[in-house]
Amino acid sequence: MMTHSPLATSTASDPSAASTDRGHELPTSSRGSLTGPGAGKQPTMSNPGAVTVKQVDTRSWDYLLRSGLAGGLAGCAAKTIVGPLDRVKILFQTSNPQFAKYSSSWFGVASAMKSINHDEGIRGLFKGHSATLLRIFPYAAIKFIAYEQIRAVIIPSKDHETPFRRLISGSLAGITSVFFTYPLELIRVRLAFETKQGSRSSLRNIFHQIYNERSSGVAASSDAAASSSTVSSAAEKIKPRSGLVNFYRGFSPTMVGMLPYAGISFLTHDTVGDWLRHPSIEKYTTIPHSGKDTPNGQEQARSHRPQLKATAELLSGAIAGLVSQTSSYPLEVIRRRMQVGGVVGDGHVLGIRETAQKIFLERGFKGFFVGLTIGYMKVVPLAATSFFVYERGKWWLGI
Repeated sequence: MMTHSPLATSTASDPSAASTDRGHELPTSSRGSLTGPGAGKQPTMSNPGAVTVKQVDTRSWDYLLRSGLAGGLAGCAAKTIVGPLDRVKILFQTSNPQFAKYSSSWFGVASAMKSINHDEGIRGLFKGHSATLLRIFPYAAIKFIAYEQIRAVIIPSKDHETPFRRLISGSLAGITSVFFTYPLELIRVRLAFETKQGSRSSLRNIFHQIYNERSSGVAASSDAAASSSTVSSAAEKIKPRSGLVNFYRGFSPTMVGMLPYAGISFLTHDTVGDWLRHPSIEKYTTIPHSGKDTPNGQEQARSHRPQLKATAELLSGAIAGLVSQTSSYPLEVIRRRMQVGGVVGDGHVLGIRETAQKIFLERGFKGFFVGLTIGYMKVVPLAATSFFVYERGKWWLGI
């Protein structure tokens, strides 16, 4: 992704250096991410005063660890800010009987939070948050690492940068992170779904409960299975009744929903960032002299891309969250309903199609957007904080 030539500094100080110093360029294998005021700079033989700047190797372990740390911290910071809203949204999406009465009210969010605080205290607003942080750090770290690495392959240079390539890079990054962290997400949802006063299920208890849940689908639908096609009957019979597969309940709509959500999120953030870095307004939206070096004296991975000011970075993240949330919300509702399928109703494991039909029969088309208002309330600070902390984290970590 780097376009900055390692001869740029020496050429600027001595026009003749471009033709005489080529034999002294550092080989690609020697590129790395170094620290210190003189990091990555070597004098040339033809001009001792000139220096050559090393490019940051985005494939090095140093870069991977630093970008992963920045991404993990960004995810934790964002989730902590919206923790109470996140729990209320889950209760609305999963049609929790105790909170269904609040979901259609204009002040339902505030009323639900007041009810939780009255019954469970402040800790109730953050119920499941420990599982959230346990999941979100690796999730966010993997997502941002994957995006940077996939982006480097799909968009090797500025000439290859198109909206479609940005979209694909973000989508693949989102899918990668979800695959490795989905079981932790399911545990978090189960913890947040509990509303019984005095209940304090531990991670161990929730894990044991999910693992041992048995689907009653085979026994309960034996008559229907006998009259259905051979393929459908066989598919029903081979469904696992319990075990580790339960930790991927609702995984299919998650994967489908992540394609537009992560892809559009990264695409929108990068596109809005480009607009805010336009030469006509960059003096109002970017930090002066931040386009060449990081605070540690290292060149950024995306060369000559100045850092946005706090308000501009938060704005680009907020817009990214709003657009991506709207595009993927119906699939998120389906996913939530599938995730709590083992603790509501008869325990029958529903597929994407069956779950969508159930939601439509219960509330109609509006049922796919239940909790969207609180979704918007949550996603603005969530996405804004996540992108802001990540971009600043990379900058201060020297990448």
